[in-house]
Amino acid sequence: MKKIIFTGGSGKFGRIFKKFYSNKTNIYYPSSHTFDVTNPKKMEKFIKKIKPKFIIHAAAISRPMILHEKDIQRSVSTNIIGTSNIVNLCHKYRIKLVYFSTNYVYPSKKGNYKEHHPILPFNNYAWSKLGGECAAQMLKDSLILRICMTEKPFLYQYAYTNLKTNFMFHEDLAKVFFKLINKKGIINIGGPVQSVYNFARKNKKNVKKKVMKIGKNSLPVNSTMNVKKFFDFC
Repeated sequence: MKKIIFTGGSGKFGRIFKKFYSNKTNIYYPSSHTFDVTNPKKMEKFIKKIKPKFIIHAAAISRPMILHEKDIQRSVSTNIIGTSNIVNLCHKYRIKLVYFSTNYVYPSKKGNYKEHHPILPFNNYAWSKLGGECAAQMLKDSLILRICMTEKPFLYQYAYTNLKTNFMFHEDLAKVFFKLINKKGIINIGGPVQSVYNFARKNKKNVKKKVMKIGKNSLPVNSTMNVKKFFDFC
């Protein structure tokens, strides 16, 4: 069984992933102290000990997204430089990298974005994830997952009717993850295109409708991706 290092094991997706694969002894979930992405020497020490064939890099600073506007240095140090540090070590030790990115790297205007379409992040969080992608792209066999997923059950009392998305639950990706791990390149990851409200009400019948006000700081109205490649694989 090939050994795997999974970063971000204490995160929202990481906790779900652990539950699905609690019986697998070849997956290691180091803490951010043991595997500090801003400290290459610490990471290298752990890599030498484990000798992994894969690193699944799901750790990142994400929400609140305003943090990436207010604390640019932290965002850059963790999401961009931290990922670059991992890429350097993957190259040095010939480790396959699976990098978790976001659907927000696309322009988020027309929707139905395919993996080869032009990208234009709409906020600093998305730019920080794209920065990580740039490093990961330099590894010929890396896998970049542009993901649109959320927690189950749906967290909020209201859901937008005018915001289109590819939301899927963390569980939906976790259960098919190992069908993807040997792929390479870029794969859009998400569910069928629908409004956030239609997605939410399938899991939370009492969720209320809400119309999102369109403005400078609003979420993208249509950040939907074409996920045919994902569906074909899974």
